[in-house]
Amino acid sequence: MSIENLDFKMNTDLSIDEKLPSGFKSQYFDTLYNLESLHWWFRARNKLIIWAFKKFSPDFKTFMEIGCGTGYVLSAIAKAFPKAEIHGSELFEEGLHFAALRIENANLIQLNATNMKFVEEFDVVGAFDVIEHINEDELVLAGMFDALKPGGYMMLTVPQHPFLWSSADKYWCHVRRYTSTEIHAKVIRAGFDVVKSTSFVSLLLPIMLIQRLKNKNRQDFNGFEELLIHPFLNNVLEYLMAFERSLIRLGLVFSLGGSRLIVAKKPSVK
Repeated sequence: MSIENLDFKMNTDLSIDEKLPSGFKSQYFDTLYNLESLHWWFRARNKLIIWAFKKFSPDFKTFMEIGCGTGYVLSAIAKAFPKAEIHGSELFEEGLHFAALRIENANLIQLNATNMKFVEEFDVVGAFDVIEHINEDELVLAGMFDALKPGGYMMLTVPQHPFLWSSADKYWCHVRRYTSTEIHAKVIRAGFDVVKSTSFVSLLLPIMLIQRLKNKNRQDFNGFEELLIHPFLNNVLEYLMAFERSLIRLGLVFSLGGSRLIVAKKPSVK
């Protein structure tokens, strides 16, 4: 396992939030590292992502995750595809520290996702709830397109529906919640062909809507409070997400849902 510094120089004259052009707080990584593997949402999203890999690119050899954070998704992909060459990038050194604890055989680099230099290096690239934090999201999508080999796949998850915007989005430093029209247009402008797009967290959308309306303008909102739920309720919600995932596997496309999964392909060279 290696950690490199690629095309990024720390400015030690500024505070961490000033010097890094990212909508995230590095102090969140410590708590996330301890909670992700227990929480229904992170667990369910991982399983959906792994399904998408097995469905659309089961024989990939190289993968790069943009914004790998603590390495929770990256570690699941590495476990599901032990023969693949796994790469992870993250803007914050703190995230890379935790990712290195999760994954022994991965190449980890510090990288500004708006200024990637990869050219046709990977079979699959992914960004999982990352680009909504970045003002220049189209620069990230263009960089992901360039990083893919012809015929390669991009895997993407984003939060959905502006009507769900609340203090939770502000706490987690989101710049936006997407509409399906917006994210599809940006993916296509980057050069991709969309091959699969569906909402998820759809069966739980009514509960999510009530919660978001309740917290719409809360000034004292703490996002980690939502992650600390009773184990029984956590299991119930995970079972509901498993049922939803089974419907997606059968070909059902959800138009509404708290999040959206997009699988897109870089056209092959003719």
